[in-house]
Amino acid sequence: MQKYPLIIIPTYNESTNVVRMIHTLMALDLEVDILFVDDGSPDGTAERIKEEQHAYPNRIHLIEREGKLGLGTAYVRGFEYALQHDYELVCEMDADFSHPPEDVLKLVEAVKSGNTDIAIGSRYANGISIVNWPLSRLILSYGANIYARLITGLPVKDTTAGFKCIHRRVLDAISLNRMRSNGYAFQIELHFRAWKAGFRLQEVSIIFREREEGISKMSKGIVREAIWRVWALKIRSLFGQL
Repeated sequence: MQKYPLIIIPTYNESTNVVRMIHTLMALDLEVDILFVDDGSPDGTAERIKEEQHAYPNRIHLIEREGKLGLGTAYVRGFEYALQHDYELVCEMDADFSHPPEDVLKLVEAVKSGNTDIAIGSRYANGISIVNWPLSRLILSYGANIYARLITGLPVKDTTAGFKCIHRRVLDAISLNRMRSNGYAFQIELHFRAWKAGFRLQEVSIIFREREEGISKMSKGIVREAIWRVWALKIRSLFGQL
């Protein structure tokens, strides 16, 4: 097994963030490898990452894809890479600093301790821990998580959280090739499949901050997918089709 955790970061037009993110993660009191999955960013994101690869040989990895193929498929591709290269601990996070990089330490430690199989960086585990979101966005997110919990029964307050550490045994077990969600519903599906397979999920409270650079990827299509996807997951689980 690989010694260091692998942090998977999907990117699309994140050239203003990736260099600072690399330097921040490399400065943690924990040695990590980073895998960027870039969807053909026209702003030169991949080029910025390649420049940093020279400074951190064999620690910064990059998968370049043709066009904007979506968040869910980016993570699946990253998970496949992690399994192929024998990583035991796999993290996922955003490139825009909305997820505090220093909290990678807490997530990794929670899984390494053996107390959980997935440690979720949660915005709602301790009240509401979000900075600089407009009220409309907060209501949408909080309401969506209540909705997802009611339909699926997930014992997780932040079902759509995209900041987590996962033990490879989860990825080995949940049939990545059957994952169908491609927006924020992907996180709900990942949590749901892991929970139904008997794995332990633990929420670790974080403070989520709205991105400082770049543009949010939220869209109406992503919201619509999440609305119907939770019903699809629930129905398929009832018929043993997960």
